[in-house]
Amino acid sequence: MSDKNLDNPAGGPPEVLTRAIEKLLRPLVGLLLEHGLTYTWLTGVLKRIYVDVAEKEFTLHGKRQTDSRITLLTGVHRKDVRQFRAEPLSEAPPPESVYLGAQLVALWTSDERFLDEQDKPLGLWRLPRDDGEPSFEDLVTSVSKDIRPRAVLDEWVRLGVAEIDESGKVHLKQQAFIPSQGFDEKAFYLGRNVHDHLAAARHNVQGHSPPYIERSVYYDDLTADSVSKLSELAEQEGMQALKKINRRARRLQNRDKDKVNACHRMNFGIYFFDAEDTTDQSED
Repeated sequence: MSDKNLDNPAGGPPEVLTRAIEKLLRPLVGLLLEHGLTYTWLTGVLKRIYVDVAEKEFTLHGKRQTDSRITLLTGVHRKDVRQFRAEPLSEAPPPESVYLGAQLVALWTSDERFLDEQDKPLGLWRLPRDDGEPSFEDLVTSVSKDIRPRAVLDEWVRLGVAEIDESGKVHLKQQAFIPSQGFDEKAFYLGRNVHDHLAAARHNVQGHSPPYIERSVYYDDLTADSVSKLSELAEQEGMQALKKINRRARRLQNRDKDKVNACHRMNFGIYFFDAEDTTDQSED
């Protein structure tokens, strides 16, 4: 990335960009305060990330990145730059429950062995049966033979991902691995999904081509009842899109996984949000 991206003939960052950044930071700051993470903590994290991004993304072609240049780019003191470069950031692996859970839900919602005639996830017997009906144990062992299916089931019931009916069948409560309980799992998806959404938006704002899909439908002047109806519609239609992408992605992954150039990842998601509009409408 060249330095021309840092130039601004007006002598400062575009106001429309600074306002956008202020807006997107508000829910993040609210989350930090809810969990006792102060401004002092955040500045320490930001300094390290500024250094890491500057070192990896803002190099000059054919030149070695130096502490002085990183200080110039970021405003972080050279002493801190030197320390952070000596102790580079490393990405933490996802919680094991997330990695395994996402694989199992993807399989349960895409493999015909575990789907009914309407392509909906079957209710699964907990243990294999003589009649050949698929079981939850079959599902788990299809992904990993090192994990006890009963342990997975107990954890999924606790997280609200699955439930067991009166007949003993296991049912998937939601067709994406988004636990209703489980803070670690929710925090992981917060980091991954919001990171990827912001990365796509950054790509598009910078004018790179082709742009990523980053679209939404926005309406105001709605009643709470109307928003509820739209939320239900978004859930139904959004899940159809996710299931279709999931099935195609699994087929392509099975085709590509042994290829030497199979080094890419993708993320496709949906979201829905509503809030009471506090804008002073008397100015309209």
